[in-house]
Amino acid sequence: MHEQIGTTGLVLDEPLLWEKGKKGRSGFSIPRHDVEQAEMDDSLVGEMPDIPQLSEIDVVRHYTRLSTWNFGVDTGMYPLGSCTMKYNPKLNERLATLEGFASAHPLLPASFSQGALELMHELEKALCEITGMDAVTLQPAAGAHGELTGMLLIHAFHKSRGRQRTKIIVPDTAHGTNPASAALCGYKPLPVKSSEQGIISTKAVEDLMDDEVAGIMITNPNTLGLFEENISEISAIVHAGGGLVYGDGANMNAIMGIVKMGNIGVDIMHLNLHKTLSAPHGGGGPGSGPVCVKKEIEPFLPLPRIIKDGDKFSLSLDNPHSIGKVQAFYGNMGVMIKAYSYILTMGPLLEKASKLAVLNANYLKEKLRGVFHLAYDRPCMHECVFTDSIQAEEKVTTLDIAKRLIDYGFHPPTIYFPLVVHGALMIEPTETESKEDLDLFIDACRAVADEAKTCPEVLLNAPQKTRSQRMDEVLAARKPCLAG
Repeated sequence: MHEQIGTTGLVLDEPLLWEKGKKGRSGFSIPRHDVEQAEMDDSLVGEMPDIPQLSEIDVVRHYTRLSTWNFGVDTGMYPLGSCTMKYNPKLNERLATLEGFASAHPLLPASFSQGALELMHELEKALCEITGMDAVTLQPAAGAHGELTGMLLIHAFHKSRGRQRTKIIVPDTAHGTNPASAALCGYKPLPVKSSEQGIISTKAVEDLMDDEVAGIMITNPNTLGLFEENISEISAIVHAGGGLVYGDGANMNAIMGIVKMGNIGVDIMHLNLHKTLSAPHGGGGPGSGPVCVKKEIEPFLPLPRIIKDGDKFSLSLDNPHSIGKVQAFYGNMGVMIKAYSYILTMGPLLEKASKLAVLNANYLKEKLRGVFHLAYDRPCMHECVFTDSIQAEEKVTTLDIAKRLIDYGFHPPTIYFPLVVHGALMIEPTETESKEDLDLFIDACRAVADEAKTCPEVLLNAPQKTRSQRMDEVLAARKPCLAG
């Protein structure tokens, strides 16, 4: 390996604030009081909160040191498969903090929220254009919330036709939240195995389809990073049986601007604005999981709906068939602003972003061929899936590989997912990584694979350059420390 970004240096430890504090220290000066000091009656106050006493430099150094422990997409490559940890342009963050948006109270009447309503209305139109769908709700707060909303829409659709169904088909290459969302709405998830090609076969769906199936949930591209080539035929089978097709759009970063899901049979789908359209993914949120639908599902969308009348915008509650609200307020506004900014900035380059994401993933796949075992040796979309079967001969596992990559300065890829691949290493480089950075990652992977052959004990004890070494994960699971 000719270059390594993971090095040693000043790795500062940091105690708790309560351990740093000393009685009498203060980080601020208060004005001289102009009233006489009075003694406090402790019986009236009760037990005082345990607040550490710190100087300003104590506080500043504490949080600065903690910040150096973090690793995020602003620090380096974050190749988590199925997560789309792409770089987030700071322009979009700046626009989301504009006072007119950031300081607006969520209970302001529509007459005082015209700018926000117009932005959301235009974002809905843009998402319809990107997906090939007819209508959108921006209410859901994240992807799984969008899935739940989609299941509620399927339930409402069948109820309106006078007969409820009981089952939802869920492929083994769908996102893990799909069966949970179906079950939460009272449906029985019907698992369907993917073929040797890593996609769903039409026969597998035909065999499961009956008059109790309310629909199918398809992640496309799926969690193996492969496009579901039979989706049009599968949609036709499900529609012929009276069911609906739900598309999990969490992997839309591979196909936005290229494939319009509404044109290939999808009736309902959610998007992850916080993955596909700029806003940073992870970190506890917030997220945004808009749900896009075809015309026949539009009457059931959550209320309120954003209505444009001339040059005025309002929130309408006039729809007796709606499933009702799915969030107290109308979605997470900051994430919407970032996504809208991203769409306006990129325009037709959304297609190029998707193509570059696919190109980067296939570049990694080819360069790491033979370094790690390739689970499905075929062109991938935005991510590729390897396994640890080559390294297993030296008793080195996927977890060991992931831990050692940390020593080389890279956040590990997703491991042990999807579950259909034993010992999976799932890598998604996204379109925002340059060839130079990809080559550094490839070099690191090759170095780790070489170590697995020549000195496997190094991997078994990794990471070694971090502030903390490998944790006892079994003990942590059995006896978690839940103290603050």
